[in-house]
Amino acid sequence: MVVTVEIDVHKQTHCAVGVDAAGRQLGTPKTVRATDAGHRQLMRWAIREFAEQRVEFAVEDCRHVSTRLERALLDAGASVVRVPPKLMAQARTSARTRGKSDPIDALAIARAALREPDLPRAEHTHASRELKLLVDHREDLVGTRTGLQNRLRWRLHELDPEFDPPTRKLDLAKHLDRAQARLQELPASTVRRIALEELADIRALTERINALEKEISELVRAQAPQLLDLPGCGALTAAKLLGETANPARFRSEACFAMHTGAAPIPASSGKTDRHRLARGGNRQLNAALHRIAVTQIRLDGQGRAYYQRRRANGDTSMEALRALKRRLARIVFHLLRPTDQLAAAPLPQAA
Repeated sequence: MVVTVEIDVHKQTHCAVGVDAAGRQLGTPKTVRATDAGHRQLMRWAIREFAEQRVEFAVEDCRHVSTRLERALLDAGASVVRVPPKLMAQARTSARTRGKSDPIDALAIARAALREPDLPRAEHTHASRELKLLVDHREDLVGTRTGLQNRLRWRLHELDPEFDPPTRKLDLAKHLDRAQARLQELPASTVRRIALEELADIRALTERINALEKEISELVRAQAPQLLDLPGCGALTAAKLLGETANPARFRSEACFAMHTGAAPIPASSGKTDRHRLARGGNRQLNAALHRIAVTQIRLDGQGRAYYQRRRANGDTSMEALRALKRRLARIVFHLLRPTDQLAAAPLPQAA
């Protein structure tokens, strides 16, 4: 018998509940500290409590809170599936037990995992995790720099309304040099001093961002150079695909991968009306990466643009044709991300 142990994760504690294949609770819930010692205690409890059964873990998909627990379970050889919080909330709403508590949430997540057998499995490799950390860190730095650039523009406007650097150009050295030279010409003031400090911070952040981009590009060329051959897929987009996908082998088919990315259309038919609508779920980071590739391919002269124009000629709206192109790109990206032994056994698809 297979026992699903669901874990409701929190910053300080994790609560685990075991259920059988019918969704019935087995034993009493177990709460442990969200530490390495607590994770080991949780594993010992599961082994002792369900010694004669095959155990599978279902973890609420709260990445910043659940990442360390997932790594501990995977390092111990456990099978782990990720349950979106939305599914857990639906399962809790439909349950006979009223109220909310950690054991109730854990039970709801376990039943959601049983009801949805095709949920993505947690996987982590050193290479994909390293890429994801670097890409996320770079995006955080870019966000910080953007905030500084916006504040600097307002301070420049306050000091000299006629000095207006070009939009989105305050990360280039020549425009930063011009702004610094203009600031140094102005009389000393608190606003001028703060503006100069912000300008120096923007320079420093730009150097770090450029260094990270170079490092990420080298890792992508070493791990998946085939992605860079896809029109519209640059190094940063390829790194996003690699980091968010983790291990493509965890998806049973390219259709499962497309559903995970939110690129697969959802049926929205009724009676004589046969149509599909946009999927708003899935991994939005992967969806955004596919969107960037699709928009770029539409601008380029190639198979992606030809496919888009063919869909438009057949009556699709611009958004419907774009969604169809993203679905096709999800299939291509999935095959490009497959392990090398599978790639050797099957020809690579051409660009959409």
